Amino acid sequence: MSVGMIDTSRIQAMVAQLKATAASTSPINESPLQAKQVTGASEFHSVLKTSLDSVNQMQKQSQLLAQRFEMGDSSVSLSDAMISLQKSSIALQQTVQVRNKLVSAYQEIMAMGV
Repeated sequence: MSVGMIDTSRIQAMVAQLKATAASTSPINESPLQAKQVTGASEFHSVLKTSLDSVNQMQKQSQLLAQRFEMGDSSVSLSDAMISLQKSSIALQQTVQVRNKLVSAYQEIMAMGV
């Protein structure tokens, strides 16, 4: 199932892969709570990196498509180039908003008294 630009089947497959990887690696001499925290951090890191790589790839593809149109490639239409550029722009804006929320959450946590 695909919702807009988001392919939920790929997300579900990635989550299943992350869970399988986490289940297969069990840290030695750590409590279950510590192992869970390490796994959660690595899952977050993987998801974040995958997301950033995806946005970067989308930006590169849209720029290449726009360049091909500018150079007169007849197989690329103006509408295709513009739609691709808009999709990559929206993906970048979404990434910036997620970054802003993460920074805000980090600042809020750092301001907490222990």
